[in-house]
Amino acid sequence: MVSAVVPLPSGTRRVPRVLSIAGSDPSGGAGIQADLKSIAAHGGYGMAAITALTAQNTQGVTGVHVPPASFLKAQLDAISADITVDAVKIGMLGESEVIGVVRAWLEEVRPGVVVLDPVMVATSGDRLLKDSAEAALRELLPLAHLITPNIPELGVLLGEDAALDWPTALEQGKRLAAISGSIVLVKGGHLNGRECPDALVSTTGGLSQDVVEVPGERVNTNNSHGTGCSLSSAMATLRVATGDWEATLRLAKQWLLGALTQSPSLEVGRGNGPIHHFHHVERSGSGDFAGRLWEESVPDLEAIYSLDFIRGLQSGDLPEHQFAYYLAQDALYLNGYSRVLARAGALAPTEEEQLFWARSSQVCLEVESELHRSWLSTRTVDSTMGPVTKAYVDHLLAVSATGSYAVLLAAILPCYWLYAEVGHTLHKAYQEAGSLSSHPYSSWLATYADEEFAAATRQAVLFTDAAAARASEPERARMIDAFRHSCSYEVGFFDAPRLHA
Repeated sequence: MVSAVVPLPSGTRRVPRVLSIAGSDPSGGAGIQADLKSIAAHGGYGMAAITALTAQNTQGVTGVHVPPASFLKAQLDAISADITVDAVKIGMLGESEVIGVVRAWLEEVRPGVVVLDPVMVATSGDRLLKDSAEAALRELLPLAHLITPNIPELGVLLGEDAALDWPTALEQGKRLAAISGSIVLVKGGHLNGRECPDALVSTTGGLSQDVVEVPGERVNTNNSHGTGCSLSSAMATLRVATGDWEATLRLAKQWLLGALTQSPSLEVGRGNGPIHHFHHVERSGSGDFAGRLWEESVPDLEAIYSLDFIRGLQSGDLPEHQFAYYLAQDALYLNGYSRVLARAGALAPTEEEQLFWARSSQVCLEVESELHRSWLSTRTVDSTMGPVTKAYVDHLLAVSATGSYAVLLAAILPCYWLYAEVGHTLHKAYQEAGSLSSHPYSSWLATYADEEFAAATRQAVLFTDAAAARASEPERARMIDAFRHSCSYEVGFFDAPRLHA
């Protein structure tokens, strides 16, 4: 499980070991304390090497003490001598000597994921980096895979004024990416307006395009203390699991939206309060809701893996007429499923969710259906909707008619989640056996095991969990019931070819 919010297919379930190198915040909202909360909230094991001690609270910083750099080196050496570090998040460094120690350690250990949050200016406006250390920090930038400055810090790193609008911020992000050779996360939190976009920017590859923008809503709250620390730690933790910066940003941004929205419930401090790192746990009743759904699916997954259809699909011995019937039914199912996804888009409360479900509906018709049509065009199969297919589609349409967005997402989810799990498992088995290229059903396996589908599955899980967090307890009970029914239909759908034969 990658996150307390987002369980993933079994092949990617590993607890990321994430080290935060940062300063301490005794009020618990930022720095090391925020990093460890964020890492834990996303299913990681957090470690900490403290660079500085601060005297601060929600109203500002009143003092900073930087221990000898040699003691930071001792901390770092102790950790890496004993523990494999999957990812590093770097925050407040304070002085050039400290930066030098971190740089030497990174060059020696070479962690797989390095996220650098160049803590220079706090949300309160306090400067947290000595002027003499700015040059040393710039030299550290090329060792990071991702740099996450806020708008004022982006300007300082370039020696320019802070951007006053989004296009200017993006241009500054491009220049910093070109100078550092790293991916830059440009954040819109310090700008004005209703929208709050973020964007990944690269000039050296590593993304699907040079600028990947993720839209978002601005949350009207004063509780933003530690937002940058928490986001960068979430990015470091999730990146280990997803292997993809774009999917990581979408997951982390959705989590942060909830953390900001639910922050008033903490009632901490009289100034700029902290975000609610564990909002998803508290609001979903007994632990994270997606995790509860995943547990509900386990018996059905076990049933799926025991089916003759799946065993034959794995070995390649599945009779072609059974696979052809399965694809024909899947094409009919996807036509109905696309209408249900479109309905989810119509009910979605945010623009990001509306766009996701609308695009997913389009994919059903344009991409997955094309695979079926091209494979079936050369074969004669029964194209009549079978009883299991009809029952499954009728179930989804009935749920969509209730008007509950949360319950509809729960009903939709198994078609993503269980397919992703089965596709991942079968595809991995073929890769290990070295037989994928000669497998008669490799095209189908590649479609459901690719990273794009996995990323869409993660996003669907995240949206479902967020919807559950907003729902009442009776509505969550209906979500579980709808999810269970869909899971049982998934089992029947995979078994239908055998019964039809």
